[in-house]
Amino acid sequence: MVIAEIRIELKPGIADPEGQNTKKALELLGFKGIKGVRSIKFFEVELDAPADEAKKQCEEMCRKLLANPVIQKFHITVK
Repeated sequence: MVIAEIRIELKPGIADPEGQNTKKALELLGFKGIKGVRSIKFFEVELDAPADEAKKQCEEMCRKLLANPVIQKFHITVK
């Protein structure tokens, strides 16, 4: 069994309203010096497969469901 960590984030140049609103809220709470906040999705998937096959399966999961390839990019780490 392996554990795959999938990180999904917006591509450069795509607006991140959730990150912008979080930055604004943190500043309203008095936090200073925040240059930026980005929202990132993180999935941990347990698979009963060899590492190379697990990575291929996770890539397919991202293409079919987890990520929107038009505005998001993904990175997979298999442990």
